[in-house]
Amino acid sequence: MNDELLKALEKVRKGLQQDGGDVELVSFEDGVVKVRLKGACCGCPMSQMTLTGFVERELKKAVLAVKRIEAV
Repeated sequence: MNDELLKALEKVRKGLQQDGGDVELVSFEDGVVKVRLKGACCGCPMSQMTLTGFVERELKKAVLAVKRIEAV
C-alpha cells in the first residue's frame, strides 16, 4: 500500500471523525481508491459531496497517482 496515501487518508479520517464519521480504505488499484464510509457518513445525504469534495480532493492533492475515489 502507498505510504503517502495512508498518511493522507489518516488526515482525512481525523476531519471526518470530528463530525462522527469515518472512512476505511478498501483498495487502491490503477489510480482508483475504494473506501467504505462509516459512522455518521454512512447513509448521510451529504456523503457523496463529502466523498468527492473533501476526501477525493485531499487524496489527489497528496498522491498524484490517485485518479478518483469510489465508495463501496
